[in-house]
Amino acid sequence: MKVLITGASGFLGSFLCERFLSEEYEVIGIDNFITSHIKNVSHLLENKNFKFIELDVCDLDINILRDTKVDIILHFASPASPVDYYKYKIETMLVNSVGTKRLLDIALKYNSRFVLASTSEIYGDPLVHPQNENYWGNVNPIGPRSVYDEAKRFAEALSMAYYRTYNLDIRIIRIFNTYGPRMRINDGRVVSNFIVQALKGQRLTVYGDGNQTRSFCYVDDLIEGIYRFSTYENLKGEVINLGNPIEFKVIELANLVMEFIPSARGVEFLPPLEDDPRQRRPDISKAKLLLNWEPKISIKEGLKLTINYFKKELEL
Repeated sequence: MKVLITGASGFLGSFLCERFLSEEYEVIGIDNFITSHIKNVSHLLENKNFKFIELDVCDLDINILRDTKVDIILHFASPASPVDYYKYKIETMLVNSVGTKRLLDIALKYNSRFVLASTSEIYGDPLVHPQNENYWGNVNPIGPRSVYDEAKRFAEALSMAYYRTYNLDIRIIRIFNTYGPRMRINDGRVVSNFIVQALKGQRLTVYGDGNQTRSFCYVDDLIEGIYRFSTYENLKGEVINLGNPIEFKVIELANLVMEFIPSARGVEFLPPLEDDPRQRRPDISKAKLLLNWEPKISIKEGLKLTINYFKKELEL
């Protein structure tokens, strides 16, 4: 069995490469390193079942595989943190539109299963809580976050158009906040921000009053859910939430990080970010039913593992 993974050297993509290789798949990874680093997959390069291609998926040619049929395509290429998609606005829009179209055409050519990495951001600032897969969302289509939110909504719509037109095996994952090793030091996500600031003896920056809520899923749990959703049979056309349903206020997360890292110098409150959602928590009933999946790793256990990773990255 062969699998093609885009965004292969990224935070989630690199773990997916490892997981599929461990299950005896042949893996073709594609990445252009716009928000990732080769070090995440360098240990895989000598694996005879792993092939890496440095390329922007927007430049993919339908014949790039040279008639090597792939069984599954996982499209995980995209800037995914606010810092990144604010910086790479147009690239974010293109990888989720042009890039998605090119990959769908490859899936059509080989009748491959196509798994799209979407996001909880498609729910915007939700008016329904928790969010289930039937909720349409509350998104500002021209706000600063729209370059990511609307790009992912388009990618979902295009994928479902291929499903309805060509009966392709299309699957969509709406990923909620995930954290763990291989997050970048400067990626702008709240978990990495807090940990790095605390380890550097700085104040933790909280945007707004800190009462906005998020749910935090440790990467190992998420990868397990993605693997099951990608490999289980009879899930054609399904859309599924993957994330941790336990809800935390941002200020609660800050306090927990400071409990683990006493060198932190307290909290600094900054003006709220535009269109920042006030609540975010997944309804994972569908994942439980179809995949027999739910997160196992607690926030305290996951934070300890992540803190240890960042200590090594910062050489502390």
